[in-house]
Amino acid sequence: MRFDELDFEPALLDAIDAMNFQDCTPIQEQAIPYLLEGRDLIGVAQTGTGKTAAYLLPVLDKLSTGRYPEGAVNCLIMVPTRELAQQIDQQVEGFSYFTNVSSTAVYGGNDGIRFEQEKRGFAMGTDIVVATPGRLISHISLGNIDLSKVSFFILDEADRMLDMGFFDDIMQIVRQLPAKRQNMLFSATMPQEIQSMAKTILHNPAEVKIAVSRPADKILQAAYVCYEAQKLRIIQSLFQEQSPKRVIVFSSAKLKVKEITKSLRRMNMSVGEMHSDLSQEERDDIMLKFRNGHINMLVATDIVSRGIDIDDIDLVINYDVPHDPEDYVHRIGRTARAGAEGCALTFVSQDEQTQFGKIEKFLGKPVFKVPVPAELGEAPEYQPAKARPQGHGKPHGHKSNGPRKGNGSRRQNQ
Repeated sequence: MRFDELDFEPALLDAIDAMNFQDCTPIQEQAIPYLLEGRDLIGVAQTGTGKTAAYLLPVLDKLSTGRYPEGAVNCLIMVPTRELAQQIDQQVEGFSYFTNVSSTAVYGGNDGIRFEQEKRGFAMGTDIVVATPGRLISHISLGNIDLSKVSFFILDEADRMLDMGFFDDIMQIVRQLPAKRQNMLFSATMPQEIQSMAKTILHNPAEVKIAVSRPADKILQAAYVCYEAQKLRIIQSLFQEQSPKRVIVFSSAKLKVKEITKSLRRMNMSVGEMHSDLSQEERDDIMLKFRNGHINMLVATDIVSRGIDIDDIDLVINYDVPHDPEDYVHRIGRTARAGAEGCALTFVSQDEQTQFGKIEKFLGKPVFKVPVPAELGEAPEYQPAKARPQGHGKPHGHKSNGPRKGNGSRRQNQ
């Protein structure tokens, strides 16, 4: 379907044309008709599928008619991070260029000047607010913003917001909204927590689910089948002759991220850590250092695997096997962006072989197995179809590290 086939307001179609948008993506083609009808919607789609435009365009189309209160917040978009708030605000600015619709981005991790600018934006009147939960609650508690006339409420990357512990904040914000409104929830995955929240917030929603795409062809995928105790030493062997340039190491649990970071620093590697225990200001500082090359390795939980635009990642290392194929795709999708090539390595311990076998089944092909360096000792065989008790078959000298943190409880560990 082409955008010019949709019954949008002329000013919005002009902006779509000016931004060189021509054909709808699958999520846009399926979601936009429901939203134009006024239905609540659950959209399951990963980053890069065009989901932002899928909800922005119907909302902007309705707001541009002028039939909504002037000087009031008519649409509230909740997002997990400052970076995503900025990206969405930029898209609103582009799509609304030929309309009278205004927007304000609201996020933490900055000085008081920005806070006052946000406050003035509310006082002057803004149609759309794109906000992170914590910062918005600060404005609510000070009486800076009135959400009683919101007609459109959108939760974007809802799974990440729950991962980051924002459930109570979201529900506190929902209580400020009018009962009659159109709700939209977008998420890359649909764990039980998201389903429960959707039942609380949405009313008889339509559902649109876009299948997770396979990783980009330009990503060279490989795996080390190893013992848990060999993982750090494999990283050391990878970079003993040449320092890493731009590497992200993913682990499912924040405690493990902290341990890995400490161990890599003891190896004199330039490394930073990213997890939910850090403040927004600390996260911004780490990302700035990573982008400008002051650190060249980032150890992170899955809060970094989606929504962060860094185009020159050379290597992604899955220190532990991702929870599911969707997480695997999101993680390794940090490399080979903007047409570049990249590499993704996964460390597969005995306890993780069945899990990795499921990922290979999703990929439709086996992932090449790199031999563990001989000096690191014997490695286990790769037998994902067999249930292997923890610690079974470990050679003398290899200690069991116990159950892998984060497996089955990742929502509390990021």
